[in-house]
This record gives sequence, C-alpha cells and structure tokens, in this order.
Amino acid sequence: MRYSNIWKEAIITKVSLIAENVKHIEFSLSEIPAYTPGSHIDVQIFIDNSPSIRSYSLIGRSEKGKPLTIAVKLLAESRGGSKYIGKLKEGQKIQISQPKNHFEMTFGRDNYILIAGGIGITPIIAMAQELKHKKSNFRLEYAGASRKEMPFLEMLSESFGDNLSCYIKDENQRLNIKKTIAELPKGTQLYFCGPMRMLDDIRQAWHDNGFSSFDLRYETFGTTGSYPTQSFKINLPRFNKTLSVSINTTLLDTLKDNGIEVMSDCLKGECGLCVVDIIKYTGKIDHRDTFFSEEQKSENKQICACVSRVFEGELTIDTSYRGENKKN
Repeated sequence: MRYSNIWKEAIITKVSLIAENVKHIEFSLSEIPAYTPGSHIDVQIFIDNSPSIRSYSLIGRSEKGKPLTIAVKLLAESRGGSKYIGKLKEGQKIQISQPKNHFEMTFGRDNYILIAGGIGITPIIAMAQELKHKKSNFRLEYAGASRKEMPFLEMLSESFGDNLSCYIKDENQRLNIKKTIAELPKGTQLYFCGPMRMLDDIRQAWHDNGFSSFDLRYETFGTTGSYPTQSFKINLPRFNKTLSVSINTTLLDTLKDNGIEVMSDCLKGECGLCVVDIIKYTGKIDHRDTFFSEEQKSENKQICACVSRVFEGELTIDTSYRGENKKN
C-alpha cells in the first residue's frame, strides 16, 4: 500500500444540492489538514450495514481554516457509495482519512490543459486555481450532458473567464478531442478526470500526436464501463469455490470477503496490483481499468479485480498471491 489511512472523526457541517443529482458535502475537523491539488480523502460508509470505503476528490485549493469539501454524483449504477453519501445529514459524524494524492501535478511548464467530463471537474478545480495562483498559462475544458448536471459552472466562469471553455451536449456543443490535442504546443501537460470513453479518446489522440506519456495525467470513474453493471459468477478451481459477484460489489471485494487474498492499492483500476489471471470466460469482459493497454484488454488474459466485470457471462480465474506457507 502506498498510504495507510489515519482515520479522524469529522462532522458534516453543510449539505447542499449544487447540480442535478450532485451533493456538495462540507466537513469540519478539529484540525484542517493541508493538501495538494488532485488530492482525495477516503470516507467510511456502510452498504447493507457492512462497512466499506469510498474515495472522493477534495474541491478547491488548500487554504488555512478552509473546510474540506467533496461533491458526489448520485448514480443509480454505483456500488452503493453515492446512495449512502446522498443520505448524509448536517450534524452527522463520519470517519474520513487524511488527504492523499495519486493525481499529482508538476509545476513550471509553459502550457497546461485541464479537461473534465461531468463530475470529473472535482479534482480539476484545485488544479485550475493553483495554476491561476501561480500565473501559469492554462486552459480548462469542461464537458457535460447539460447545464443542470454540471456543478460549479457559475463559479468557474467567474473565476477563470476566457481560460474556461464549456461543451454542453444538449446544446449541441461537443469537445473535439482530436482537434484540441492536435493544436497543443509541444511540452504541454494535460490533466484529465472523467469517463473511460473520454479518456480512451484522449489517450489515442495524445499518442497519435507524439506527446510524451509522462505529460498525460488522469483519473477516471471506477464505475464506468462499456456494458451495464450486472452480477456474475466466478470460479476458482484452486480453491474449489464458485462465488457470485453482486451488482453492488466488486470482484476484488468478493474475493477478500471469502478469505482469498489479493493485493490492492488504488481501487480505481490504475495501479495493477489487484490483477488476476483469467483461465476462461463466457460473455464479455468489461475492462474498466486504465492499467492495461487496449491490446492487452483485447487478449482477455487478465483482469483488474477492483473495477472490471463480466457482462452476460462468468469467469474462471486464478489469483497470483499464494501466501508464504501455502502450496500451489
């Protein structure tokens, strides 16, 4: 693990609806920790009375005395996290972790472009504010389905003016990713947070234009995939077990809940620690990770257990971890 959580009790001081199905949550702590742009906190939640953990980006730059805030989109296809967050009330106590950052920025570049899709704007706000504070040259491109579903539009417009461009699908405004990236000067750094399909287009255009992979930084939504979320079965011959992965849990959690150890870290399909081997499968493998290349995904030899799933089929898998005293 890159980070060990240090849990602290926080009080929810403000809950507001800031866009359609988007809740804005403000936390009060005895001591507000500092954090860097791109940071998130882990939040302890309960799904069907069982404890679980979800990660949410911190909104805005870290400032002395400024409360920690997150924004969560309430999704019907989520694994229960947004449903739990949606029911939180002012005055309620909740356990949150210290801020952590898997989405670090590099400063001192001549040009930056920030791209956000929908609720992916949450970590991008602090980045834009920091770049403005440093008087850096940057653009912020914000795409969404409709104005009513896009949080912070008014604030962003007031804060960033001509540095901000918005693309609203139901107003026939679409972000042309190929054109946008083709026109970037060499040495530009791009930071993106949003749905997987959008990231796939960005990665392809970035590669086609010969930009360095080091200069493309991103976070994605772990719940987005190419197929609807369904329950599915997994077979584990080495353990002589067949398990069911419900619609509201992950392959990784199902394995761990049944005493099968799998290493993990990011829980977003980015680090690759939770990869397990696919022996055989039926249906469609829905690779929801960013760890594997498109070629590796097409081979269907491995799967990131923290986010990826199966559509209309089942998996037979083997885990890499054996344990110190276990025989193969």
